[in-house]
Amino acid sequence: MKIDLRVVKPLAILIVVLCSYMAVGSPAAWASPVQKGRLVMSRSEYLDRVNAIWMGQMIGQLTGLRFEHKTASVLSNTPLVHGRGFAETDDDYYYEMVAVRAFEKYGINLTVEQLGNQWLENSAGSWGSSAEALGLLRRGVKGPDTGNPRYNKLWWTIGSQFSSDVYGALAPGMPNVAAEMTRRLTHVNGYAEGTDGAVFVSGMISLGFVETDTKTIVRKAARLISPLSPYRQCLDMIISMADAGKSPEEISRVISERWGIEYPATNNAVMNGGVVAISVWFGDGNFSKTENLAFTLADYADTDCNAANAASVLGAMYGMAALPADLVASFNDRVRGATMGGVPLTPPVDESILALGSRTAVIGEKILLAHGAKLEGNNLVIATEQPVTQAPELFKLSDLTTMWAPEWSLERAGFGGGTGGIRGIRGATFLNGEILSVFPRDEVRGALLRQTVQLSDSPSLDFDAGVDPGRSWHLQIYINNDRVLDKLIEGPAPTHPISGPPIVIPLGGPPPGMHFEGPPDTKTIDAARHWEHIHLDLGTYRKQSVVIRLYDLILVPGHEAGNSYWKKPKLQ
Repeated sequence: MKIDLRVVKPLAILIVVLCSYMAVGSPAAWASPVQKGRLVMSRSEYLDRVNAIWMGQMIGQLTGLRFEHKTASVLSNTPLVHGRGFAETDDDYYYEMVAVRAFEKYGINLTVEQLGNQWLENSAGSWGSSAEALGLLRRGVKGPDTGNPRYNKLWWTIGSQFSSDVYGALAPGMPNVAAEMTRRLTHVNGYAEGTDGAVFVSGMISLGFVETDTKTIVRKAARLISPLSPYRQCLDMIISMADAGKSPEEISRVISERWGIEYPATNNAVMNGGVVAISVWFGDGNFSKTENLAFTLADYADTDCNAANAASVLGAMYGMAALPADLVASFNDRVRGATMGGVPLTPPVDESILALGSRTAVIGEKILLAHGAKLEGNNLVIATEQPVTQAPELFKLSDLTTMWAPEWSLERAGFGGGTGGIRGIRGATFLNGEILSVFPRDEVRGALLRQTVQLSDSPSLDFDAGVDPGRSWHLQIYINNDRVLDKLIEGPAPTHPISGPPIVIPLGGPPPGMHFEGPPDTKTIDAARHWEHIHLDLGTYRKQSVVIRLYDLILVPGHEAGNSYWKKPKLQ
């Protein structure tokens, strides 16, 4: 009699999962008691929870993908999507898989530069800040510079946040250990708000091993982040409104209008982190309820990432018993993928999810023992931690001029859309080499570069002002209260290149300096940026102390607004 292994293997996995349900009973059965500041957890329980963190991400991501950067679900019970016999490789967990490889190669004292080397080896970086990081790595930039605002224009987006689950899994009950490791290593693709989000998520997962109340988990994890951070301020708003009895729908609307306007990109860390916090808080430890909140709370959000992060917290709390057995079985214990967002993975992924969990638990045990935990028989004995607020990591868009031309101040610049989330957002503020790109936060008053200076005997002002094809902006220059220039900076029609051949973007991703929202694909775009040289004779103001103001105004009738680009102004 022949046995068809293609049938037997999925059935065997389902039986194992069902048996685990029967063994542990309700999800709460896995909750390890914490006595006198000690968590006693068997190695098998730790492994089960680590497996659930990986599996939970994959389950949440797959259904959340339906709503990623689109309108939210309006169903109270959105049907969950089953796997096609395996979990498809996705950035929500691939970068964490790469981190596991890096720990195995370099040891538990892994540095961000070493992690960057692993990213480069495995071609990690398909979208958003992660694509920026990979492009920088390929040009020889090392971590942590690959996540720094000086080089990575999407430092404030979600890349670090959705890459951080593994760090919480590696430090159960030790949120400060998780937070330090997370902040340091997620500088590979983020900074400030970006890494704040990573600290929050990893902190929740670490706390999930010891706390039984989801509200306590959110409240304590928020304390890891400085109150000066916009990310913490968003979390404080959520907690305050929840304590006041507001519904998750009410809170999400307030958060969307406050922080979604500040960070218009649909993949920004702050608003999406707020969705994760609300989902965990009001999900009450129930998988279906938690995930459905992630699907319904926000239009045009990074929903797959949010659902994956929220599911990880439940995995840490309850282990595999928290996850729908049929969805776990639908992955057939495999994660596979040869490309991600058009970027070929090196090597292609085809491995066991449970083996990935085992490898993670081995690393986690080493980290725990290095931080004072003990192995007594088959039990891990962990001295649990109360969260300690990290030193603030802050960056304002106005700080970009300190790296570009410190004598100039920048006011009213906005985050814009960058190249994250959906296409078509008209601009963003960032520094690309020696070129400052500005996107006005305030459409009415525009953005402003300002300097107070003592002029020479024969003063003049020179700089180059740029604009993208098909876009425009209005340049006004004031010396004291005198308007000395009023000029439309207008790009050519995008179908008519200024000079040179059009740039073809290959399937492997964009070349340095060229970026897309969404998966890279083969397309020809006009990459010509129009520049105008501005020269002003300031002889009228010779030897005077003057205030020079350069305005970027975007409300131009009949024109589509875009970034203003500035090469450093020179005063003679």
